[in-house]
Amino acid sequence: MAKHRIYTTSFASVYPLYVAKAEKKGRTKAEVDQVIAWLTGYGPKELKTQLEKKTDFETFFAKAPGLNPSRALITGVVCGVRVEEIEEPTMREIRYLDKLIDELARGKAMDKILRKE
Repeated sequence: MAKHRIYTTSFASVYPLYVAKAEKKGRTKAEVDQVIAWLTGYGPKELKTQLEKKTDFETFFAKAPGLNPSRALITGVVCGVRVEEIEEPTMREIRYLDKLIDELARGKAMDKILRKE
């Protein structure tokens, strides 16, 4: 079975879309970066490096310094699919990020987005 096209898509090509979606709703690039850091463990320097290298999504998640164990608490629907029901691990990670960006753009409080009690 062929891999989904998103796996070979450069994270750097989608990142500006995440930022634009958030900023359109009054959120900031810093908040997008905070969400990415929470999910993946990439700090500002590491994230910048990944963007400059134009790392694809599959590699971006495979090389993530520390995937947050609380990411399993992310539930809901993205693109008509429940994220908690996605079996393929890389696609699930991508959809977790999509869901977090959606929550940010909808104005959800950062503590709720980052799954803090």
